[in-house]
Amino acid sequence: MGLVTTPEERFEDVPDYDYPYERVPVTDDGAKMAYVDVEPTGEDADETFLLLHGEPSWGFLYRKMIPTLAERGRVVVPDLLGLGRSDKYTDTDEYSFHLHYDSLETLLFDELDLEEITLVCQDWGGILGLALAGHNPDRFARLVPMNTGVPDGTQRMSEDWHEFADFVERVDELPIGMLIQNATATELSEEVIAAYEAPFHTEESKAGARIFPRLIPTSPDDPGADHMAAAKERLSEWEKPAFVLFSDSDPITGNARDPIRDLIPTASDQPDIWIEDAMHFLQEDAGEEIAEEVVDFVDRTS
Repeated sequence: MGLVTTPEERFEDVPDYDYPYERVPVTDDGAKMAYVDVEPTGEDADETFLLLHGEPSWGFLYRKMIPTLAERGRVVVPDLLGLGRSDKYTDTDEYSFHLHYDSLETLLFDELDLEEITLVCQDWGGILGLALAGHNPDRFARLVPMNTGVPDGTQRMSEDWHEFADFVERVDELPIGMLIQNATATELSEEVIAAYEAPFHTEESKAGARIFPRLIPTSPDDPGADHMAAAKERLSEWEKPAFVLFSDSDPITGNARDPIRDLIPTASDQPDIWIEDAMHFLQEDAGEEIAEEVVDFVDRTS
């Protein structure tokens, strides 16, 4: 087993994301998960926002949203193991669905003891975050799923997802910056692309990014499928506010939008809104707009 930490100097030139961060052990072998914990900046700002990213991105993806949300409350942004400033295994076999679920649960509940959470989640952040909400509903106040799903092995994966999964598995050198750019409508600057590539100082450190697609349950017999099925059942009885907010140009997870909106009973109580001219990484394309939508959602459900 190899466990590595990205050298800090790799992050020196990351733009607009200079928040202090912490790293805490979240596994039996001591792997550390990094997180940003931004204090509220506004008066009477008593909300707790949890922002969960997917792959191969990291908390940097939410930099455009944090200032607006911080005016309303605390903002917690973890980096999943294998990504961002969190530790990385160099062997794909070390990663599993339950590693990601258990480590995130350890950080959020055992270490940070978060409660009354407004969850804002995308991609794998949604898979894990919605599962956590389903299994721990008392910890959550609201849900904002974005470009994600609740895969229990019975769902249909898009052709674009299959092509993506095949590509990251077979390519010799995983082009992180290219993957982000190809799933973003905005033309990214060299500085921003470099920030997405910063967490990966060696090709071996990309093992987690490579294996993430294959950890999604695509059969009811896959690891994690039962866990997701149980969460899905509980989400079908969800009574707290939920606001499904997808982009209009995401070929990877766009087909999951209606199923998730139909699954969560309270989702239909919220406006039927699409984020226009945005692709899979909608936080990059329309982060400020999304943050305003989230604040409006909080206002009308408080």
